[in-house]
Amino acid sequence: MRKTVHRHLGKVVAGTAIAVAGTAVMVAVTLPGTAGADDTGTRAGQSVPQGAGAAAGAGGRAVAPGVVEAAPAEGQQGEGRDPLTDDELKRVEKIALSKQLFRSSESVDGDRGPQRLGVDLAEPEADEAGRPDAPRRADVTFYDYRDDTLVTRTVDLGTGEVVHSDTQHGVQPPLSRAEKAEAAGLLIADPLGAGLKADYRDATGKALTSPDQLQLSGAVYRAAPGAQPAVLDRCGEHRCVRLFPKIKNGPWVDARSLVIDLSARKVARLDR
Repeated sequence: MRKTVHRHLGKVVAGTAIAVAGTAVMVAVTLPGTAGADDTGTRAGQSVPQGAGAAAGAGGRAVAPGVVEAAPAEGQQGEGRDPLTDDELKRVEKIALSKQLFRSSESVDGDRGPQRLGVDLAEPEADEAGRPDAPRRADVTFYDYRDDTLVTRTVDLGTGEVVHSDTQHGVQPPLSRAEKAEAAGLLIADPLGAGLKADYRDATGKALTSPDQLQLSGAVYRAAPGAQPAVLDRCGEHRCVRLFPKIKNGPWVDARSLVIDLSARKVARLDR
């Protein structure tokens, strides 16, 4: 890995979709921008000194810096197809996570309880479309690492009840932030992470010991029969990750040849 990393890598791949061809099928991803890597100019959120950078208006008068207004107060309950409020997000997750599900499932780091993936406003039923009084529902998704199942529970925001529950195997939605951090932690602790740690030391002069030191993007990896090491053959049934780490305020590190099986908690290198 160390030989393939270059300082210009972040500028070359940032903001472009990476389509992976060859040994396996992988969800295409778009890497975030290069904010923090060799940035110049004024950063968002920093104030501009009076007179510095002010544009000259008509008649030579300076234009005052813009003012960002605070977001309006958010209500506890949304209406219709309004996005879910913070209060609604907390409430539906609590309702969806029953005691039975909590006790019988496992998160990405091995703790009791399923791994939360996301909460989304549910689509209305066919006969409810366009109705102003249509029930407002939310889909809450969890991943149970105990038996590799995706659990989706639909909560009626009006009644506070779970109106639908579904369990699926072999379904791999996008990764949560916690899952990418856990994958990075496994890679850092594994002998195959030696190249990543060496690249980090070369770029910063410091040791890489925690996922918090990296900016992490990643994608689900699915195995193609016979196209990768046997240890990765269950990827797709297992939850497997390809990471795209970026050194904070530094370059991207090319780790595409490495796959982390979060279900088996193993790291493997793809055959070339």
